[in-house]
Amino acid sequence: MKDLTVSLIQADLHWEEIDANLAMFEELMWSVDQTDLVVLPEMFTTGFSMNAEHLAEPPGGKTFKWMRQMATQLKVAVTGSYIVKDKGNYYNRLYFVFPDGSSQQYDKKHLFNLAAEGETYVPGNERLILNYKGWNIHPLICYDLRFPVWARSRRLEGQLYEYDLLLYVANWPDTRINAWDALLKARAIENLSYGLGVNRVGVDGVDKNYNGHSAVYTPKGEELTFSDGKEEILTVALSAEDLQKYREDFPFQSDADEFSID
Repeated sequence: MKDLTVSLIQADLHWEEIDANLAMFEELMWSVDQTDLVVLPEMFTTGFSMNAEHLAEPPGGKTFKWMRQMATQLKVAVTGSYIVKDKGNYYNRLYFVFPDGSSQQYDKKHLFNLAAEGETYVPGNERLILNYKGWNIHPLICYDLRFPVWARSRRLEGQLYEYDLLLYVANWPDTRINAWDALLKARAIENLSYGLGVNRVGVDGVDKNYNGHSAVYTPKGEELTFSDGKEEILTVALSAEDLQKYREDFPFQSDADEFSID
């Protein structure tokens, strides 16, 4: 397990304009130098839209092909969520695409019903923990951040820590940004992992304002990088040595509760 360099792209999304967003992110991604993983916001091709009937793509459609092309050309992993129609249902689906073009997926579990997300999309029911460059990574989506049990690192047989990096992609409005800041840091601390969150900026098509606050936190809760209110690419190296040493010095996970999720 070596250091992992991550790049967070905090951008102002074009409302419900898939091609415009893909073109914007393609240009931004080509400007990133020396990274292992590029993280895009939630619903990065449309903004947080309930117009799934007109915007959804099939599995393996345009956006997925674009993600795979960018990953293989740039030789980086790429992740973010967008609207997918699969077997007649709509999902807020995150894809993690590896540099070789292979992929894994996660469907958002906790749907934001204050915006009627649950009336449009079907929730996922499976957590995803994947391995990339020796790091175990747990990707989640926006509102999932409010539910610590879903993110909790569990002790497995012969394995004290379930993952090393907890990752959130989001469209989190500025009116509730204090919760985003506090919970993102808390998830890193309580799970003794790096905590990463990518949010958008700008105003969407239903007049919600977003001010970013994309950030990365250490297991101590220390801020490694942070951006407020502007379009920006944040690139930071996550130290494998620092993570392992902190876990050895403060093995809190050995006292964690054992539980399962039905």
